[in-house]
Amino acid sequence: MKYLIVGLGNVGSEYTNTRHNIGFEVLNALAKELKSDFEIGRHAYVSNAKFKGRNLILVKPTTFMNLSGKALKYWMTQEAIPIENVLVILDDLALPLGKLRIKLKGGDGNHNGLTSIIENLGNSDFYRMRIGIGNDFKRGFQSDYVLGKWKADEQSQLEERMPLFLEAIKTFCTQNIQAAMTQCNNK
Repeated sequence: MKYLIVGLGNVGSEYTNTRHNIGFEVLNALAKELKSDFEIGRHAYVSNAKFKGRNLILVKPTTFMNLSGKALKYWMTQEAIPIENVLVILDDLALPLGKLRIKLKGGDGNHNGLTSIIENLGNSDFYRMRIGIGNDFKRGFQSDYVLGKWKADEQSQLEERMPLFLEAIKTFCTQNIQAAMTQCNNK
C-alpha cells in the first residue's frame, strides 16, 4: 500500500525554521526516523520511505506554498495514489502552539497552500493534519508572524510534540484516519 504524505512549506534558507514550514519540519523528522533521504524530484523534494510494509512517499513541494497543489496533484498521479491515502500537513493559526487536529474535508481556512490543493484536485475531500502555530501577533502582522522564525521556547515545545505528530502519520498509514484522530486529536 502506498501513501502520499505532503508537508507544506516554502523552499529557501530564508524560510528555514519558520512557522509556515512546520509541514517540512515534520517530514524531515519522519524521514530521519525512517532512515530515508530526500532527493529533488519534479515540483518537490521527495523521499520514498518504508514503514510496516507500507510505502510512504514524502513530498515537500518546491513550488512555494501558493502552488502546493501542483506538486501534490503531480505526485498523486505519478504514484497512482488514491485520495484516501493522501495526508497534507500544514500550519494552523487557529490552533494553540503544538496542538494537533486531523480531519477530512473542510475549507481552506485562508491557507494559501490548501487553496491551491483544493483548486488542483477540484474538491476538498482529502485528509489534513493541522498543527497549531498560535496567533501571538498584532493585527495586520499575520504574514510577518507566519513567516517568522520560531522563538526558542516555541521550538522546544514543538520538539517535545514531534513524536505525537509522527505517531499520527504512522497510525494513519497503518490503521486508518479514524484511529489517528482518536489517538492524536486534542492531545
